[in-house]
Amino acid sequence: MNTGTAVVLLILCVVVALVIKSMIRNKKSGKSLQCGMDCSHCGGHCTQHGTTQ
Repeated sequence: MNTGTAVVLLILCVVVALVIKSMIRNKKSGKSLQCGMDCSHCGGHCTQHGTTQ
């Protein structure tokens, strides 16, 4: 593996780790990818988590 490939792979791994960390943080704070904090699109699932507006 040459240096350029290693750098790109490292950057990609960091970006993926940050995305996963953000998803975990959002999940712990009650936000959901399915809902998007817009209860008109989630079919009422927001009310189960107490995040209605």
